[in-house]
Amino acid sequence: MDYSVTLSQLFDIKEEYAKNIIALLDDGNTIPFIARYRKEMHGSMDDQRIREFSEKLEYLRGLDKRREEIRGLIEAQQNLTEEISASLDKAQTLSELEDIYRPFKPKRKTRAFVAKQRGLEPLALEIIKQEKGFEPMEYACRFVDSEKEVPTAQDAVKGAMDIIAEMLSDSAAIRKHLRPIFRKEGMLKASAVDKEQESVYTNYYDYSEPVKKIAGHRVLAVNRGEKEGFLKVGISLDDEQPLNVIYRALDKGTNPLCSDILREAGEDAYTRLIFPSIEREIRSELTETACENAMKVFASNLKQLLMQPPVKGKTVLGLDPGYRTGCKVAVVDDTGKVLDTTVIYPTHSETKIAQSKRKLLELIKKHNVDIISIGNGTASKETEMFAADAIKEAGREVYYMVVSEAGASVYSASKLAATELPELDLTLRSAVSIARRLQDPLAELVKIEPKAIGVGQYQHDMPKKRLEETLDGVVEDCVNSVGADLNTASPALLLRVSGLNSTVCNNIVAYREENGAFSSRAELKKVPKLGPKAFEQCAGFLRVPESRNPLDNTGVHPESYATAKELLKTAGYTDEQIKSAKFSDLAQRVKQLGTKELSQKLSIGLPTLDDIVKELSKPGRDPRDEMPKPMLRSDVLDIKDLKEGMELTGTVRNVIDFGAFVDIGVHQDGLVHISQICDKFIKHPSQVLKVGDIVKVKIISVDIKKNRISLSMRDVSSK
Repeated sequence: MDYSVTLSQLFDIKEEYAKNIIALLDDGNTIPFIARYRKEMHGSMDDQRIREFSEKLEYLRGLDKRREEIRGLIEAQQNLTEEISASLDKAQTLSELEDIYRPFKPKRKTRAFVAKQRGLEPLALEIIKQEKGFEPMEYACRFVDSEKEVPTAQDAVKGAMDIIAEMLSDSAAIRKHLRPIFRKEGMLKASAVDKEQESVYTNYYDYSEPVKKIAGHRVLAVNRGEKEGFLKVGISLDDEQPLNVIYRALDKGTNPLCSDILREAGEDAYTRLIFPSIEREIRSELTETACENAMKVFASNLKQLLMQPPVKGKTVLGLDPGYRTGCKVAVVDDTGKVLDTTVIYPTHSETKIAQSKRKLLELIKKHNVDIISIGNGTASKETEMFAADAIKEAGREVYYMVVSEAGASVYSASKLAATELPELDLTLRSAVSIARRLQDPLAELVKIEPKAIGVGQYQHDMPKKRLEETLDGVVEDCVNSVGADLNTASPALLLRVSGLNSTVCNNIVAYREENGAFSSRAELKKVPKLGPKAFEQCAGFLRVPESRNPLDNTGVHPESYATAKELLKTAGYTDEQIKSAKFSDLAQRVKQLGTKELSQKLSIGLPTLDDIVKELSKPGRDPRDEMPKPMLRSDVLDIKDLKEGMELTGTVRNVIDFGAFVDIGVHQDGLVHISQICDKFIKHPSQVLKVGDIVKVKIISVDIKKNRISLSMRDVSSK
């Protein structure tokens, strides 16, 4: 297979670009590097599209590998014909290949296998011929043999029918015709195992929906209900159409006696073999599609969460709420350094609450705390109310924000946390993490396994390896789009940088500790095990603000330094201006000179020229600064304060298939159903909303008993 031709058609790109991407990937280049520094070679495809391209290339190569495996297996049986070989070459999917291989696959002891052992295959083949005048029962008498457990002619015919049924089931042509019928006409049905038993799946106790229309989140819901023993799930289909496909494939209509036998064998093949097999396939397809879509939503949410703007230059006090063991407190300075830790008890007796309040105010005054970051776990609401009340007496402006503490406990118990915070108790490390994730979400959240961050739906039902690959790809793309400070980045952050592995990351940290801060990107070459290829892949994504060379604090790759300097001189900057690294009017000067002419003069492509201009115009720029700022609060609401029709401002916390959850300042996030997001029809909430968006919502209903809040974004005033 010519992968470049196939992939250029699939991704609607030039064949030349497809060839280039394949060559770049095969040469060991990372996806972030290809996306950022080889744009001319692929037409400026983004990292996500290149990742999809890479996955499809891997699939096609796996397909070809399996194709040759099957060819070899059939050939080893001496059954390979030119026709079978041609069919293998034409197969476009793994299921098509497996259909071709099905008749030759070694089988367990099936009914057909037993019938063949009893010598009934010649009878089956004669019945299939359907020659005029052929008497199947009369011919079957020849196969009666008590020693072979064929006592009567009727038993011989039954054995022959088992052989015919398996032949029909093994027919690639029949299966190819039947699958579209299942997809188009099939109904996914769910029913209760016990209607009297209460569960979260009561909506599916008597449920059916067309296979072609069912939403992914409902597929995953019934799958989980079935797995947990609450639901019976299957596909329902009118038998007439698929049976007619089988009859047409088999019955020539030349011998009525044979036709009756063949029809009965066809019905048996369908109900006993084909239907259950294709039902499993279709359900597997539905699940795979649902998982892929769920992972895309999860990936999108994760990206938005990781790319939340950092709260820079602020001292933050982190609160990890708790009842019995108290609320863990950690104060960190604007660089994330731990200044103070303690434990307070804001949910205990009045005396304890008063003591906790004094302690909190002391810490705020002592360290000039600007913001309080509160974890959203157990006792979060009470802690939020306590903090909101306390800061009124702080004597300075102090705000708070409730942040997701998902994964904080995972981090606090990790080896990384023990290395970073060896002097702190495990419980206090969580408070540090909660404080830092407000300061710099990306730098802190990379320390946690992506699936533990909790911004997905049914993530525990996803294929583990595929989910990890998807989410790791998102984290990698985010880290490399922002870049990492070579002198402050943790090993966890460095590990996500293009071209670096754990050994090299540890060596970078060790080099820093032994030799002090890096003074330039070029100094990276002195790090053990960091060879030329690794330097090429990582250098552009690592920043060195302390370097004398201003280019070391930009996204300009070292391979383009000479070009960048020539560009600045061509644009009329003096040596002194270049040293000062102030080029805010560079874009205007380039436009006056003519971008096309300039790219030709500098022998670089337009995309690279554009990137260099952007980086030099704003050295050290952070793409996260363009995202919506986090919403800080100074007061708190109770769910009892909410009234129908009330309008509030909130932060989108999670986007799922059927809507979005919005934090409106009470302990329970409210749900904006997809139908309440906007006035026009949308296929998915992610078309309109992203995690971190600040939105205005209206209260539709509040169920205090069930702790449910329904919200709408429609007909909300713009004020």
